[in-house]
Amino acid sequence: MSTAPPDRTGVDEPGFRDALRTLPSRVWIISLGILVNRAGNFLPVFIVLYLIERGSSAGAAGFVLGVSGVGNVLGNAAGGYLADRIGRRWTIVLSAVPTAGLTAAVPYVGPFALVVVVVGLIGLTSQIYRPAAAAVLVDAVTTNRQRLAAFAVFRAAMNIGAALGGVIGGVLAGTSYTWLFLGNGAACLLFGAVVAVLLRDGPPPRPDQHAEAAVAPQVGYRRALADRALLRFLLMTVVAEFVYVQSTVGLPLHVSDVGLTARDFGFLMGFNGLLVLLLELPTTGAVSRYRPEYVLAIGNLLVGIGLALSGVGTALVPLAATVLLWTLGEMITSSVAYAYLGSLTPPGMVGRYQGLHGAAYTIGTGAGPILGGAAYAIGPWALWSLIAAAGVLSAYLALPRTSREG
Repeated sequence: MSTAPPDRTGVDEPGFRDALRTLPSRVWIISLGILVNRAGNFLPVFIVLYLIERGSSAGAAGFVLGVSGVGNVLGNAAGGYLADRIGRRWTIVLSAVPTAGLTAAVPYVGPFALVVVVVGLIGLTSQIYRPAAAAVLVDAVTTNRQRLAAFAVFRAAMNIGAALGGVIGGVLAGTSYTWLFLGNGAACLLFGAVVAVLLRDGPPPRPDQHAEAAVAPQVGYRRALADRALLRFLLMTVVAEFVYVQSTVGLPLHVSDVGLTARDFGFLMGFNGLLVLLLELPTTGAVSRYRPEYVLAIGNLLVGIGLALSGVGTALVPLAATVLLWTLGEMITSSVAYAYLGSLTPPGMVGRYQGLHGAAYTIGTGAGPILGGAAYAIGPWALWSLIAAAGVLSAYLALPRTSREG
């Protein structure tokens, strides 16, 4: 694995720990906001259970999730545009406030058709903040290693928030779904308040960036989609997320087929979460000095191999070993992918690049359950083979382009 090339700013980069210590306050503010938001983000996890409890079929609940997924893609695209046009701070607030109101309204919505509309709108508004939040991190730092450290902190906040949210959401759902969705709405409002009060948009572009930044809004996503390096990265993201989401599709199906219980699957997911909480930050620091394309390739390969090997595990210990393998790949790639995208982004286009990344992410995670379930229906071997092939493909797409590829 080759070491990372010098930063394009020409500044000698500090070590990863030094980069963490010197992160601007804006990184910590947006990370605090995302921790609050994720700790109260209950709807995506509990909406299916809520709909089934109120009498909807599993198919109807799945349809609602599909509509929400379409909203996620559109929300990322809209958020990328808004982040570059009206600024990061107000884009996040514009996402948080309507999401809070819509989510709090869910338990009071009667007709199923209206539930579909409301949840679809939540899918859209709840994702508008994502490109803007990522753009805050890109704006705040000047070197590759600082960028990686910023996204590592952001990811740690997301993971802590998600862990807290699982516990809090379970308690609230056991009490009342009304309180669950009201709590979700309150968390969204608090997220918006943190950003509105504490965060300020970064300084204007440097003088040498003015001309390029002024052109960017005129061409928008058309310009971004003409970037071949970005298109390769986006395709890699779609394939890699298709592979990773099989941890919640193919793996539970396999666990059931080999005679293990839901509690066993919960242990495996808890093991994954614990590893990420404890080890992702130091793992990111360990790989920070290597060239990101090779780090992403190795990480994607580990995820693909680890999940494909799930198909040969028939007991809890061997399956836990495969979880360790694909979780290592997850930890290697997560922050590096965001930071690498930041290094590809031209001035004035940060929001749009992050918006396209978010759209690619949601396409991969949305298509994964559909394609993975269809492959498993053909035969478990078909899914494990598909995962292995997709893991290799995502690793190949992460590698630097050769001169022959252009």
